Amino acid sequence: MSNVIEIKVPDIGDFSEVEVIELLVAPGDTIQEEQSLITVESDKASMEIPASAAGVVKDINVKVGDKVAEGKVILTLEADQDAGSDKEESNDKEEGKSKDKDGENVADGSANEPQERTPGADNPEQPPGKDEPAEQEGAQQQAGGGTVEVTIPDIGDFSEVEVIEVLVSVGDKVKQEQSLITVESDKASMEIPSSDEGEVQEVLVKVGDKVAKGTVIVKLKASAAAAKPAAAPAEPKGKPADSSVDKAQGEPAAKAKAPASSGGGAQQRVSPTAAFGSAVSARNLPHASPSVRKFARELGVDLTQITGSGEKQRITQEDVRKFVKAALSVATSSSSTTTRSQVGGGGLSVLDWPNIDFSKFGPVESKPLSRIKKISGANLHRNWVMIPHVTNNEQADITDLEAFRVSMNKEYEKAGVKFTMLAFLIKAVVSALQKFPEFNASLSGDSLVFKQYFHIGFAADTPNGLVVPVIRDADKKALSQIAKEMTELAKLARDGKLSPAQMQGGCFSISSLGGIGGTSFTPIINAPEVAILGVSRSSMQPVWNGKEFAPRLMLPLSLSYDHRVIDGAAAARFNAHLAAILADFRRVLI
Repeated sequence: MSNVIEIKVPDIGDFSEVEVIELLVAPGDTIQEEQSLITVESDKASMEIPASAAGVVKDINVKVGDKVAEGKVILTLEADQDAGSDKEESNDKEEGKSKDKDGENVADGSANEPQERTPGADNPEQPPGKDEPAEQEGAQQQAGGGTVEVTIPDIGDFSEVEVIEVLVSVGDKVKQEQSLITVESDKASMEIPSSDEGEVQEVLVKVGDKVAKGTVIVKLKASAAAAKPAAAPAEPKGKPADSSVDKAQGEPAAKAKAPASSGGGAQQRVSPTAAFGSAVSARNLPHASPSVRKFARELGVDLTQITGSGEKQRITQEDVRKFVKAALSVATSSSSTTTRSQVGGGGLSVLDWPNIDFSKFGPVESKPLSRIKKISGANLHRNWVMIPHVTNNEQADITDLEAFRVSMNKEYEKAGVKFTMLAFLIKAVVSALQKFPEFNASLSGDSLVFKQYFHIGFAADTPNGLVVPVIRDADKKALSQIAKEMTELAKLARDGKLSPAQMQGGCFSISSLGGIGGTSFTPIINAPEVAILGVSRSSMQPVWNGKEFAPRLMLPLSLSYDHRVIDGAAAARFNAHLAAILADFRRVLI
């Protein structure tokens, strides 16, 4: 036979409600007494709720994100009848002992006396409330702007906990309720807040220290703003026994159903999480404080993928930041034998590249990728995955510009300068960037950095792969100077002699396939830039001029842009303005 047991949230201290952040069991699981069932978290602490009985999970009544309070049913267990009988028998024995003890206490008239007595009544010299002198002293120190000692508050049923993080240092200004240190037991971690506002004068603990209730952790120089309110809580010496302090202590004792202490009539609270110190964890959860877990959740980071740098491999906020930076800057390049891989920085799970033996289908030859292709491949992959690309296509009438270019080549032939259409495009792009500055910008966190310089990159095809040399300060250079510099950089690229400095600092890139072919394509944005212009081969097309169709040389323009920064309407205006400049190059002068 079996009976159904409801497992409820036990007394969780001073928190009215806490959030469920993890479910550790599922329906059908067989669990042991004191095994962790769920993890809950407040602003300052996280805790695992244990099972009060053994059995098989029947139903789970909560889900991740739910708010729960003391007494909330979190799941139902189907427990063995034998186990239930044993537990009831044990409870009956304990209740019998409690009754016997209560009987003795009633006989000598001391059953409830300890709870009703005014604190300090046995010692007239001792003021009511054992903590009151310290509180009054602290209030006096604050009133004078003196030093305030911040101590460990009541931390529940743990006699000692370990300091795993120190969150402030000498000279820091802290506010009331600001976290000072993080402590941890075997099953819970908690951030200890400051009871006062002021400047840190001395930090009395370090990582690895064991602390308990009352341990002084920090000395503060109380601020003037904190001095006045601090004196208000001081109570008169004649305060009756039903003070708020006694009520706060009496309520948990009344709720607890533990047997009476053998040393006296006062009931002793037995915590439902008392077994945390001896229970063995069956899981391998990330080792992090509540604030770090919250920080990781806000960024969408899976803490199981991070190796902590703190004590006992504890994950810190700096570890999370480094993980995000690495994921955004380096694409995953190593192959995996598992069924899925993570795309760096995006949290995207994609199928692994198929591992196929092509030789079984016919003769093959394997050649290693060049160094340039390995580097550019990783960057292109990152840019394509991380940037939301949109491409706007336009056609520019370059009939007159092409005639001008040919005449200029004849004129500058003896000077050794060769004008290509790309040189004109660079000059036209600079004019468009000046009119539309959002295209000459880069994302930096939540900010957009607008550049006041105009460095234009152009894609150069080499035997080893694609490289992008940069023409610096193109707005300050004449067309002939741009054409000459392009020729020199292209030659260095083909010879593999480009320096890293000659490929850095670009604001906008141009990828021209005009000498090869194609009518349009989607160029990949070269991060951290926000746009790139693709140019295909020009062709003669009939264009209506208002009276008749006339043959015109049309150049296809494909503008890819980062949709996080640039709207579609802005991209269309940019491309249309660029086409207008190419149609009448005199517009560059305006």
